[in-house]
Amino acid sequence: MTPPATVTTLLSLTEPQMVKFVRAQRWPDYRAKQILRWIYQRRLRTITDMTDLPMHDRMTLSQSATIGRSPRVRVLTSRDGTRKLLLTLNDGMSIEAVLIPDEDRLTLCVSTQVGCMLDCGFCLTGRMGLKRNLKLHEIIDQILTAQDLLKSHEHITNLVFMGMGEPLANLDSLKAAVTALTSKAWGLGWSRKRVTVSTAGLASRLMDVATLGVNLAVSLNATTEEQRRVLMPAASELASLRSLLAACRRYPLSPHQRLTFEYVLLAGVNDHAADARRLVQLLRGMRCKVNLIPFNEFPGSPFHRPSEQAVLRFQSILRDAGLDAFVRKSRGRDVLGACGQLGELSNNRLSLTLTPIETRC
Repeated sequence: MTPPATVTTLLSLTEPQMVKFVRAQRWPDYRAKQILRWIYQRRLRTITDMTDLPMHDRMTLSQSATIGRSPRVRVLTSRDGTRKLLLTLNDGMSIEAVLIPDEDRLTLCVSTQVGCMLDCGFCLTGRMGLKRNLKLHEIIDQILTAQDLLKSHEHITNLVFMGMGEPLANLDSLKAAVTALTSKAWGLGWSRKRVTVSTAGLASRLMDVATLGVNLAVSLNATTEEQRRVLMPAASELASLRSLLAACRRYPLSPHQRLTFEYVLLAGVNDHAADARRLVQLLRGMRCKVNLIPFNEFPGSPFHRPSEQAVLRFQSILRDAGLDAFVRKSRGRDVLGACGQLGELSNNRLSLTLTPIETRC
């Protein structure tokens, strides 16, 4: 019995891999950039529409390859305009990306894993455990699909790898995605200054982010080793608070760049004045800013959102000590689209929270 022919997913190929692929078809090398431009810059979903390829080549390509776009996307909208995209993958698993409007900015939050390898207690994704890493085309498809949904006056200003999963645990796909995002020749042509990679603390891989030339955000959330072990047990095992901060101090920054530290404020847990003062000491001398994130509650969580007074008191202590500290606005909480809220919930709980606005097939 003849085994079925392998179908190539075009969106999963890097530029060198695409060159190798077209050579295997006995086509000229320039076909590689032609195909890449069609799937990235024109967001094409149908191979036969690649009009600058001969019809014979298009037919041959459509028999041996697929583009790799998800056919099933559900969009949920928040009262504040945030849009959460739920994409169904070929194996039936699902991932989430979030479009977040904020005055003159439109940020896209992208996932890199189904679930997460870490088990941070304040994050719904962590409760899923790690199902698997996302492939390159599954990361890129989130971005292309978000662009498909934009209105004529909208454009994405910033992209953050802060969705489901730990980006630095899926490093090869992350690197390939950043290359595709920033390639002007065939990719999306984004500036690396508009791209941020967030990590829960894989200290040994911070230098890999530095080589990408994008912004780095470190999820800190604790000011003592004991506190970090309780809140972020898996991340704490991979890197102690001390080793993580040492790696941050060694991190090379360009003259106009600074590190971002994310700090989720949990009522009565890590939002005390003493925590703020310890945070000041930990970050002293670093070129950085701090984003304070009041905890976004989700069903079944033991943690609670701190009062506005507690948040402002914490921020004031940091600012009085000379740190740039900002309180992150919570966006999309009513569709579980805010920071820490991405992940699986039962259908019953989901129906109480989410309002579908669009189903795209």
